[in-house]
Amino acid sequence: MADIKEDNQPYDEINITPMLDLAYVLLVIFIIMTTASVQGVKVEIPETKATGNLAKPDIRGITITGEGDVYLDAYPVDLGTLEQRLGEYKANNPELPVVLKGDAAAHYEKVSAVLEICKKLGITEVGLVTKKAEG
Repeated sequence: MADIKEDNQPYDEINITPMLDLAYVLLVIFIIMTTASVQGVKVEIPETKATGNLAKPDIRGITITGEGDVYLDAYPVDLGTLEQRLGEYKANNPELPVVLKGDAAAHYEKVSAVLEICKKLGITEVGLVTKKAEG
């Protein structure tokens, strides 16, 4: 009987372990949601009246900024690295689709160089990202 009486005694200290568990879970959720919202590189896309096609599942995105920087799937690359990585992806998927998203202020020479790399590697499915013009 003495054991039961001791179990019902008030606590002298608060157990904060469940509260810390909750805080860590909320912190992890916050970190995941914050990093998940960063997708690619922001560029000003030129407008067109044609409607775009839906993206294919195993698609690779190439972005060219107004300053002439080239990104492959949101990672900065130079043209040599771009050719190497696209070659690896093409070896795994012979019908590799590529989407080229160029800033409206991007130099045509850089866009042409990227298209030449795609042609050299035999990538025939190249889409250009634009936004639909109003009117």
